Amino acid sequence: MIQQLSENEITLLIIKYLKEFKQDQFQQIIEELQPYDIARLYKNLPEKHHYKFLTFLEPKQIALLIQQLDRKTQVDILHKLGSKQSSKIMDFMANDELADLLNEISTDETEEFLASMQAEESQAVKNLMRYPPDTAGGIMTNRYVWIRTYYTVQEAIDKLKSFAEIAENIYYLYVLDEHKKLVGVVSYRDLLLANLDDKIEDIMFSRVISVPVDTDQEEVARIIERYDFIAVPVVDKENHMVGIITVDDIIDVVIEEANEDIEKLSASGKAIDFNTGSLTASFRRLPWLILLLFLGLISGSIISTFQETLERVVALAFFMPMIAGMTGNTGTQSLAVVVRGLVTDNIDRKAIIRLIFRELRVGLIIGSVCGALIAAAAYIWQRNMMLGVVVGGSLFMTLIIGTLAGTVIPLLLYRFGIDPAVASGPLITTLNDIFSLSVYFGTATLFISQLM
Repeated sequence: MIQQLSENEITLLIIKYLKEFKQDQFQQIIEELQPYDIARLYKNLPEKHHYKFLTFLEPKQIALLIQQLDRKTQVDILHKLGSKQSSKIMDFMANDELADLLNEISTDETEEFLASMQAEESQAVKNLMRYPPDTAGGIMTNRYVWIRTYYTVQEAIDKLKSFAEIAENIYYLYVLDEHKKLVGVVSYRDLLLANLDDKIEDIMFSRVISVPVDTDQEEVARIIERYDFIAVPVVDKENHMVGIITVDDIIDVVIEEANEDIEKLSASGKAIDFNTGSLTASFRRLPWLILLLFLGLISGSIISTFQETLERVVALAFFMPMIAGMTGNTGTQSLAVVVRGLVTDNIDRKAIIRLIFRELRVGLIIGSVCGALIAAAAYIWQRNMMLGVVVGGSLFMTLIIGTLAGTVIPLLLYRFGIDPAVASGPLITTLNDIFSLSVYFGTATLFISQLM
């Protein structure tokens, strides 16, 4: 029945059951929905129904619901339910998600929640909260299945069945020695293909790809992409296994990093979304815009310096926006290529040199084609060969400069340990305006007598 109803119809039906206290019918609908759909349903409900909606859910259902919501709504739900009820829900939450959530609330509230949880779960969350949020330790979960080398396949399967309900991932079983050091890994497929009395040490892979606990989350994402893993183990300095990172966590990381890069490329600074207030959004954008404002004054001073050249050959003004715009465009294109490459590829000295020369050749090709086209257009329009040479030649040089600027600036920032996405599109465009106008008017001034 639920499949035939629209989202709006389901919402109205849920409201009806809440008002009539029909918890059984309410649960029949909830049990057919995915956690994401339950979260959408909760957000679509009027505020006055939120608390009753939560009380109609089982603790495990609330835990799944919370993990689909933004931090502000998560904290709001915890406050609605109170510490006693919230602590029961936290026992069902993924420990990594819970650690991130508790880092968003006050220390006193965190301690109150942790004190009310089961001791084992509370300690596991405390351990995860010690790690920086953007590292392997900060995004890992400690809910994984581990076995010993002397287990038989049958014993491994029995343990997997016992922990399948609480484990984050059951596709891999990790083999630990008596000191909890990682010595091997066995996939669920390996167990299915082996005989039940085979020893784990005979079928396991001893060359395990793992990541140190302090590895940056972007590097973890690259490793999972490189090896097509569903999960990757996390180890400490002594190779003790402390957790795993699953591919669904990495998808969140990739989206988060992509959003951050887009924000920086657009010079919007910190996160700005549909819910950000106008005053907050303004102050987050202003620092970059003020910097670009003063850089823009340099462009204006360049035009003022060559005012006499403009007065003597007015046709130069017609091509000025095109010269500056094209240079900024090609610089932004190169910037996007470099930033994407720095995220997805391993960059060494040879790769950097190869990239710079590649972009130089690209600039030469683009500059030659666009320069020739605009030179022809300028000649046809004014019947002045020298005007075509000046405009076309200037565009040729500025496109090369723009391409190299869009390549070299993010590489320099990367070299000095600064996020290359900080080299935002507007910054590259403004700098290229300065370069292009200087070249354009400098060339025109050099040939002013022929232009006349």
